[in-house]
Amino acid sequence: MSAERLFLFLGAVMGFFGVGAGAFGAHGLKTRASVEMLAVFETAVRYQMYHALALCLMAWVCARWQGKVLTVAGCAFVAGVALFSGSLYLLVLTNTPRLGLITPFGGVLMLIGWACLAWGALTAERRR
Repeated sequence: MSAERLFLFLGAVMGFFGVGAGAFGAHGLKTRASVEMLAVFETAVRYQMYHALALCLMAWVCARWQGKVLTVAGCAFVAGVALFSGSLYLLVLTNTPRLGLITPFGGVLMLIGWACLAWGALTAERRR
């Protein structure tokens, strides 16, 4: 599967589950979690949705330009969401604060993804 198709697929799946998680947080967790934990859950959903859109953008970018740094950017977004949002979801759902230790690693991967996208914008070659 090409990078552009993979990133579009993953972006769509991530967006689908982001909407579902948002609805679950707004309705299913409303009476089960504290206001602070609901805010943590909402942060996880928000960053997941931002990066779902970023992956759809990556599909478009990869269809027009080629460069390994662009593929690295998309992969960093996927891994970043898994660690960042995933750890926050689990933190809220299991009430295990130690999972918060994983969250910054996801954030760093998201930053790496954005930096690679910026670098790719300057260095990638146009597809022929």
